[in-house]
Amino acid sequence: MVRYVYDFTEGGRDMAGLLGGKGSNLAEMTRLGLPVPPGFTLTTEACRAFLATGSEPAGLWEEVSAHLSALEASAGRLLGQPDDPLLLSVRSGAKFSMPGMMETILDIGLNDGSVLGLAKVSGSERFAWDSYRRLVQMFGATVMGVDSSHFEQALTLLKDLRGVEEDTHLTASDLAELVETYKNLIHLETGEEFPQSPAEQLRRAVLAVFESWNGERARLYRRREHIADDLGTAVNVQRMVFGNLGTDSGSGVAFTRDPATGRPGLYGDYLPDAQGEDVVAGIRNTVPLSELERLDPGSYARLRAHMRTLERHYRDLCDIEFTIERGTLWMLQTRVGKRTAEAAFVLAAELADEGLITPDEALARVSGEGLARLMFPRFDASATGTALARGVPASPGAAVGTVVFDSAQAVRRAAVGEKVVLVRQETTPDDLPGMIAAQAVLTSRGGKTSHAAVVARGMGKVCVCGAEELTVDTEARRFTTADGTVVEEGTVVSVDGSAGAVYAGAVPLVDSAVIRYLEDGPGDEGAQGTVGAVARALSRADTVRRLEVRANADTPEDAVRARRFGAQGIGLCRTEHMFLGERRKLVEQMILAGTDAERDRALADLLPLQRRDFVGILEAMDGLPVTIRLLDPPLHEFLPDRTELAVRIATAQARGEEPDAHDVELLGAVNRMHEENPMLGLRGVRLGLVVPGLVTMQVRAIGEAVTERLLAGGAPQAEIMVPLVGDVRELRLVRAEVQRVLAETSRAAGVVLDCPVGTMIELPRAALTAGRIAEEAEFFSFGTNDLTQTTWGFSRDDVEAEFFSAYLDKGVFSTSPFETLDRDGVGRLVGIAVAEGRATRPDLKIGVCGEHGGDPDSVHFFHTAGLDYVSCSPFRVPVARLEAGRAALEETEGSDSR
Repeated sequence: MVRYVYDFTEGGRDMAGLLGGKGSNLAEMTRLGLPVPPGFTLTTEACRAFLATGSEPAGLWEEVSAHLSALEASAGRLLGQPDDPLLLSVRSGAKFSMPGMMETILDIGLNDGSVLGLAKVSGSERFAWDSYRRLVQMFGATVMGVDSSHFEQALTLLKDLRGVEEDTHLTASDLAELVETYKNLIHLETGEEFPQSPAEQLRRAVLAVFESWNGERARLYRRREHIADDLGTAVNVQRMVFGNLGTDSGSGVAFTRDPATGRPGLYGDYLPDAQGEDVVAGIRNTVPLSELERLDPGSYARLRAHMRTLERHYRDLCDIEFTIERGTLWMLQTRVGKRTAEAAFVLAAELADEGLITPDEALARVSGEGLARLMFPRFDASATGTALARGVPASPGAAVGTVVFDSAQAVRRAAVGEKVVLVRQETTPDDLPGMIAAQAVLTSRGGKTSHAAVVARGMGKVCVCGAEELTVDTEARRFTTADGTVVEEGTVVSVDGSAGAVYAGAVPLVDSAVIRYLEDGPGDEGAQGTVGAVARALSRADTVRRLEVRANADTPEDAVRARRFGAQGIGLCRTEHMFLGERRKLVEQMILAGTDAERDRALADLLPLQRRDFVGILEAMDGLPVTIRLLDPPLHEFLPDRTELAVRIATAQARGEEPDAHDVELLGAVNRMHEENPMLGLRGVRLGLVVPGLVTMQVRAIGEAVTERLLAGGAPQAEIMVPLVGDVRELRLVRAEVQRVLAETSRAAGVVLDCPVGTMIELPRAALTAGRIAEEAEFFSFGTNDLTQTTWGFSRDDVEAEFFSAYLDKGVFSTSPFETLDRDGVGRLVGIAVAEGRATRPDLKIGVCGEHGGDPDSVHFFHTAGLDYVSCSPFRVPVARLEAGRAALEETEGSDSR
């Protein structure tokens, strides 16, 4: 029989898939002997069964009732009893942290009778009515579907009528009146009464949490964070403890280290006389955690001790929620805390130094995505001027955008390419679409543990919270600074998430310290701070990785930069880039040539220019392989635009003038070469077979460049790659010409030229016939951009703008197949080609040169698929190096576990 409910005493952190992250960690803290309010967890299996059928699975409520009875017995009270009620919290808890994306309902068990008993036993009428209004508000919005803004408006109106600014200034009678207002709102909006039965409250609350797994904001967050839709959420039912019992009570969120920088020390927020939801919602400005030492030294000391225990037990930064109930400390949650990219690298290095983790574990805890964020530019400190406001530096980075004041506007403006900064008093989970669309988030309330801060850090978004100097008026769509400056919607501002500052206008950017370090050359493990931590991580990755990392580079300058960034060669040198600019005229001459002699003259003029480019690149990469791809795009791409030529000719004719003869000649050539789908037309190897002399010229330029470098004492390693091969016979013909030209060049110079000839695998047919193609190819390089296009039947330039956003919204894609390799389709073709190619030629060198070569997830796939190297743009080389190391560790861990 399937079991659906586990007591906190029965689980552990290794059961996150079943009990969710929150439930498994509550169980782990219970096992450690920490003060955790008792409770039990409904499993993710129960959620999945409910979502599949629309009703709770058989036996679930019998299990819940049994665990509730045990909880009542241990407390000596019954759920919702009139004189001294046991009250419960009901919280979501998925396997992976989804902060604020699903539902929480507190104070289950209160009704019109038990609220009086709670007032009597607690000695505080105000506390009892405050707890009751929280339940009615949460239950009404979460379970009964009432728009939460109605409750907020009622609360704001009451505070205005009483002339107070904070909820805490409302009296018991005020709150009792608010409860009646809330209940009337529920009846008006739903036609139902607020349920007085504690058992009904509990059942409906649990089912509402299950249903919230498929809520809009939860689905959006999962897509953004690549969390599977079929995991489901657990539900944690726990005895309530109260931080809103007066000044000797309160709630807080703490981190064992700074989640923004990774620096050691206790960081967090505390709110006296408040429940935990008040802290994370950011509706009241908190005090620093250090203030708790003055307010309640005993609880502060106990909290520090528990945090040390948890950090050493989890061997990581821990994010902790706690409540103090009249001097008694309770631990409500712990999890491995979300952190910024900077903090991830620093923390990994420091934990390794402290001996809590190994160097390999330190590498596993950072990511290429995080490294890419650290490579983004930062604001030029010398050009910032006076800040409009300052707040809490919640998530670092530099962002410039126009101010918007609601999520919908952020999404609308971002959809048309505008960069925006979302400004709110505080964010709620409903703001998630706007946070994703925005470059940065700015709030006037909240701290490092508020919703805005936690979510922004998890997404790598720039965020400044708690900028108290700002008065945010969302209705008027503006904010006002302390000196009276008014900033209207649409105004450009710059947000510095590292310094916690906001500036008017667009502040200029400078390279990050990490980029400057990478530009300076090989890593310095003695460097300090973030740069030092990055250097150590890259050094470790280089030690353990199997995959080589090359760069896509078309100029000597790019080759030099790539080598500084750690590239072990060039995996793709696109020769078509050498035909642009002033050289386009020579290509025109070749295309327009009326005779073989004219075409040969044009090619002869191009040859020394190509040779010079190859010499520079081979010199920059001396001793390392340089894979040079023969001309790939259709020739008409080197001619003027067809429409532009036709307009020029038609305009001249309309004026009664004679059109330019050269324009007429060019238009004729463009028309002859016009193709409905040039991506699948005369390009790649087909050009080499149809246009006489083209391959000969390019190969001669390569051979002569290699010869020049050899005679100068260099060690050039040129490789010649034939693009768009679909049949081995194409490659056989081109390879014969390549070998003929190289032999001729070798004899003339008196040197031995060893330039391997290979091909790009970028067509499904090439992948499926790789065994035969390997008879002629000495290496393969997967062109995954074209392979993705031809496998999916997508024209990238068209479909990304036309319907990819809809496919992402509808869940057809979790991410664009042009960003992260489609493992099921394109990946399967890669696997077939690797297996069949090496069956024919066991020593076949295989790499990838599409931009997937720098995508972190794709790098892991290429490692598993058995490739020898990945190649990507120079700025992604460090990312690929890091992920190649992490992929090797994953493989080792997998084999160890087996």
